[in-house]
Amino acid sequence: MAAVYQALHSRVSSLICRLHSTYVRKMRYLNQLKEDDSLCRQAQTSGTFYLFHNFSPFLQKVGKKYLVPQLSAAELKGILEKLQEAEQWMEKSVLIGCSDEHRPRFALDLGALDKSAIESELQGSFTDLRKALFVVDGKDSPLLASAQSLLRWHDSHQYCSKTGQPTQKNPAGSKRVCHASGVTYYPQVSPVVITLVSSGSRCLLARQPSFPRGMFTALSGFCDLGESVEDAVRREVAEEVGLEVEALRYSASQHWPFPSGSLMIGCHALVPAQRAEISMDTVELEEARWFGLEEIVEGLKREPSSSKQGNGSVLPWFPPKQAIAHQLIREWVQQQTA
Repeated sequence: MAAVYQALHSRVSSLICRLHSTYVRKMRYLNQLKEDDSLCRQAQTSGTFYLFHNFSPFLQKVGKKYLVPQLSAAELKGILEKLQEAEQWMEKSVLIGCSDEHRPRFALDLGALDKSAIESELQGSFTDLRKALFVVDGKDSPLLASAQSLLRWHDSHQYCSKTGQPTQKNPAGSKRVCHASGVTYYPQVSPVVITLVSSGSRCLLARQPSFPRGMFTALSGFCDLGESVEDAVRREVAEEVGLEVEALRYSASQHWPFPSGSLMIGCHALVPAQRAEISMDTVELEEARWFGLEEIVEGLKREPSSSKQGNGSVLPWFPPKQAIAHQLIREWVQQQTA
């Protein structure tokens, strides 16, 4: 029996090593593409391309599913030639990843070209990213989000903040350089805390005036300079709903492209039951209230389209499963029902 266990353990360890080696090779290859301009240009000829138009990704609807097409370099070149566009469009692409087989993936925004002509040629449509993230396959959502963030960053950093001179991106899109000053700019992310506040058998959710009708979610806000995550959570909860956090714990993180490249840091925060009276910031929020377990469970089952009532009112519904807020709410439900 010991020999069987040892053999099984050896096989599992070997598999883990192979998987780890694949990941390491993949990450090192991506780093090479970012650092070696000639290698990246070569990779563009064999890579695949996700298309955007003014930061909206291109999708194709097949039956009830939304697919994210990946065009080969040859297919992209053919489309650009039909639209009578020069090949320098390839230079505007940005590297967003690669497959396990080391096939690079790029994103390219064709916002200056005729949108309807591209949609007609490819038989699909450019879709607002907020909608796209919640209808495409889960494996595509992170790529689309990171692609849009990187494309937006390049669009807003075309000039040096020190000299006012144009900056130039490298082929991978991992940086921009001002040759007049020698300053190199790298894409940055903004940390955001998103916090599910709970007290006993209740959790707190809120909504802003800009939210779709009926949608409630966890509290969130950008970290200030010099703040730790813990400080940011306590400050945001105090500012928005007037509660003092007694304890908190980290859950998970998620890249979020709105309004630009942000890192959502998900946390759970506890407030004492004797000090759980909400004092809402009416400038920031439209509504904030405590939800019981039963109401949360029902809300998780509810789709936005099914939340409307005959009298015109709307039942509460929560962010879809791709959002970290959904994960925080699910974790709270599991904890309550454990």
